[in-house]
Amino acid sequence: MSGVEDRQRWARGFAALADPTRLGVLELLRLQDLSPDALASRLGISGNLLAHHLKALQEAGLVRRQHSQHDRRRSYVQLTPESLAGLGDVLNGGPEGLSGPRLAASRVVFVCTHNSARSILANALWREASEVPSASAGTSPAARINPGARRAAKALGLRIAQDLPRSIDEVLRPDDLVVSVCDAVNEELPGLPNPRLHWSIADPSAVGTDDAFVAAAAQLRQRVERLARRAHARPHHKPRRHR
Repeated sequence: MSGVEDRQRWARGFAALADPTRLGVLELLRLQDLSPDALASRLGISGNLLAHHLKALQEAGLVRRQHSQHDRRRSYVQLTPESLAGLGDVLNGGPEGLSGPRLAASRVVFVCTHNSARSILANALWREASEVPSASAGTSPAARINPGARRAAKALGLRIAQDLPRSIDEVLRPDDLVVSVCDAVNEELPGLPNPRLHWSIADPSAVGTDDAFVAAAAQLRQRVERLARRAHARPHHKPRRHR
């Protein structure tokens, strides 16, 4: 893309952001994907007004909607990769006023249904990007880690930190930050008391090719790097035993 085309794209993006509500949308989507209902609720506006603002952001190429792979009646709004290119501090790193405070977490736990691909890759990427401890788990663990995930990790020079998928019940601690990387987990665990983020990442196992796993890892890398810039370690506090 030429310099002129870049500047035209940036100008459309900045024009679309010349509204406090739209800036609020991007602030909420910096680290997670949210349903339209959740966005409207957090912004304190009606669904119709949110639809108006989302249309402007979509036309500027800043956000997109993605149908849930688990429940096709649901959708998630997420930042586009292009939205992070060229808009500087407003989107990527950001001043404290827009990006919000840093996140404190004793550990980050990446969760998908089978703990065989997306959560495994996310954890491997996180260990490369951050000193905050991490783990991965599944709500219904598979018998083995998907060979496609192992090949993608090897191709990207990543180290997988576990030998077998693990259950969320044996991994999760009360003070963990949970990052769900598949829609089913986000939709099936609404009552989980932990602080949570959701990333709507398509399941590469459904395609099964090495390219699909590498593409999933590329999406996860973008999310991991954004979150890693905001997260810092908080000591883990073990519950006291009553005598």
